[in-house]
Amino acid sequence: MIYNRIALLRTERSISRQELAEKVGVNYQTIGFIERADYSPSLELAFKIASFFDVELTTVFSDKPFPSIFSK
Repeated sequence: MIYNRIALLRTERSISRQELAEKVGVNYQTIGFIERADYSPSLELAFKIASFFDVELTTVFSDKPFPSIFSK
């Protein structure tokens, strides 16, 4: 499974799935599938998404769950 922070990054920057999809060249439903971990993006698409957000690939995607952003 590939974990991601796409929804968090989109929310933080007020970007819709549709906007992100248009910028990286996929259908908006694909972004939803990736966010819900129903689909793993190709390496090319993963790099496009990270580039769009201007962050490192590992900021967006991981093979391990990301730590919670909420304090316990």
